[in-house]
Amino acid sequence: MTIACLHTAESNIAVYEAAANALGLPPGMLRHHVRSDLLLAAEAVGHLTEEISDETAALLLTLARDADAVVLNCSTLGPAASKVAAGAAVPIIRADAMLAEQAVKKGGKVVVLCTVETTIAPTTTLFEAAARATRAEIEVRLVPGAWAHFRAGDLKAYLFCIADAVKVANSEGAATIAFAQASMTDAADLLPDHVERPMTGPAAALAAAVAKSAAG
Repeated sequence: MTIACLHTAESNIAVYEAAANALGLPPGMLRHHVRSDLLLAAEAVGHLTEEISDETAALLLTLARDADAVVLNCSTLGPAASKVAAGAAVPIIRADAMLAEQAVKKGGKVVVLCTVETTIAPTTTLFEAAARATRAEIEVRLVPGAWAHFRAGDLKAYLFCIADAVKVANSEGAATIAFAQASMTDAADLLPDHVERPMTGPAAALAAAVAKSAAG
């Protein structure tokens, strides 16, 4: 079985490989493709345009030709998956959609942390739609200053900013905290033991890819 993963940051490859290992998936199952230019283009104009969305959708279909499932690992580009998922020959998984389904299950207040401004609108739409089934209360928060650290290559500062935001959300009584982006995953390792670990997209996306591929 092969799962093609579309990323917009090289560093997310290691995050997905770690998630695959934790799930017990065999080495070599994931095939990684990085298109940072797509996210950069969206950031340049401040949102996901139809042109960028169409290019992403076409790329997803291309990846589907040689894979048993495809995972789109970018919350900004996420809506592009909806354009082609229904007609694709193999499952096309939107990682943040799988995360949203899991995060709202127990209801209550769900704080979704993100670090890229272009992610806020699609993430809010996605989580609010998922929350209708459980009446969870959704709050999407931007972690101030974090993305500047990421773009500067200072991953340590990036992750510490995120960890601090988790602590704040936890102190405010959030029932569930979720990371909107895979690049945020390792911030959980910086949290004290008494703080519940946030939910992340990679494991949920890969598990869904395996299940949907087996079912289809």
